[in-house]
Amino acid sequence: MKRTNAQPLGELLQEFYNERPELRQKILEVRVVRAWGEVLGVSVSKATRSLYVRQGVLYVSVDSSVLRNELMLNRAHLVEKLNECAGSEVIRDIVVR
Repeated sequence: MKRTNAQPLGELLQEFYNERPELRQKILEVRVVRAWGEVLGVSVSKATRSLYVRQGVLYVSVDSSVLRNELMLNRAHLVEKLNECAGSEVIRDIVVR
């Protein structure tokens, strides 16, 4: 009789990420970047030139000064929504250029 060490995939992945927190953090940062288009829509995504996370800050470059001002005014709400999409507190601030 063949013995197996059956463990749910979710548990294995959780264990894997718990042992490698830097990898887990990078994956969460990618989730935030991908959520940008979902949270803000197609028109904002098209006007976004650059988007990356560094040390808990999301850096965004946009083409429009009007859009830049709107994003800055709604920064706290955006941080909340993007972290919600990532499933964890990944970013604490947004810098819009």
